[in-house]
Amino acid sequence: MKIVVREGSIEEIFQVHQGIPEFYEEVAIEFYKERLKGRIFLALVAEQNGELVGFKVGYQSQKPDVLYSWMGGVRPAFRKSGAATALADFQEVWATKNGFKKVFFKTRNRFPDMIKFGLGRDFKIVEVIRKDRVEDFRIVMVKKL
Repeated sequence: MKIVVREGSIEEIFQVHQGIPEFYEEVAIEFYKERLKGRIFLALVAEQNGELVGFKVGYQSQKPDVLYSWMGGVRPAFRKSGAATALADFQEVWATKNGFKKVFFKTRNRFPDMIKFGLGRDFKIVEVIRKDRVEDFRIVMVKKL
């Protein structure tokens, strides 16, 4: 089945967020609204047969030509469907068209599939931020567009 990516609303992003088991901390929709308030951002959703299956949100970082790919995920039943790749492709095309030169994201050691996904898309690991537990170490990855 074909994955369709489009710009989405904060409400749609939040709806998909709630279906991602890795996001175990409960948050309210204000979590997104507050983070994105006053920022240049792109909120994307992926659909399959009209059903929301994934999302990706990025915004302009403190460096005007760097996009922070802040949050994203694909519901477990739709992983390996190409949704994550389609979302990332759309985000990178949009970022390039809008003058961004780099995109970066942070993940955690406990998510090796995200690390592999980034490396497979030509991201480079540029920093490791230590936390109390090694599985919580933050992995910062950057890609030149």
